[in-house]
Amino acid sequence: MDIKQFSEDSLTIYLGDTVDVETNQKLMILKSIIESWNFHGIYEIVPSYTSLTIHYNLLETDVTKLKEKLGEVDTALLDISELSYKVVEIPVCYGGDYGPDIERFVTDEFTEDDLIHLHAGREYHIFMLGFMPGFPFLGGLDEKLYKERLDNPRTKIPGGSVGIGGEQTGVYPFDSPGGWNIIGRTPVPLYDNNRSEPILYEAGDRIVFRSISEEEYDTIVEAYNNGVYKAKVTKRGSNNDN
Repeated sequence: MDIKQFSEDSLTIYLGDTVDVETNQKLMILKSIIESWNFHGIYEIVPSYTSLTIHYNLLETDVTKLKEKLGEVDTALLDISELSYKVVEIPVCYGGDYGPDIERFVTDEFTEDDLIHLHAGREYHIFMLGFMPGFPFLGGLDEKLYKERLDNPRTKIPGGSVGIGGEQTGVYPFDSPGGWNIIGRTPVPLYDNNRSEPILYEAGDRIVFRSISEEEYDTIVEAYNNGVYKAKVTKRGSNNDN
């Protein structure tokens, strides 16, 4: 574990430089350990692919003691089997007006249905949230779906759009510029300040995409606007049912 001063009011902890699920899961365990300390002055812990950044109040935090406490953590004991996480189901209408770039994947040997079959129904690990509130950077994309970003990014991508950029897939929570290949759209807002939990997931959780029709898309929009739609969330881990 490598601890470095990121800025005058933050520390970054590195657990190697390899982007993989196991390393990221250990970061989530480490994050929960640090949170359990209730260390005075820490106000945010932000995970990325291979590191955690601890943000603290300079006037309230004993940085020397914090570094000492971090140095006492034995990373060999970060048991990922103890990790609890959520699996969030995200309905997606693929193709058509909702997925204008899906044709970039289609060949004589690979159909739109093939793409949907490979993209939907599998668990994607959320490495981190970034770019905008609620944007999940997901790992676990089938290599047959790898696709370079657009040469000319769009100036506006509708919120809820599901995209593929290189070896990753993700979802745009808000209208935004972007260069990912848009293959579908979800009717469920990923960020909603009126919910008890504005963002449905966090780093370390999982997302499963479920393919829906345009008719079901419209039905979910209406149900959500009427306050009767609730996203399907399943808790997993040592303290939850599988």
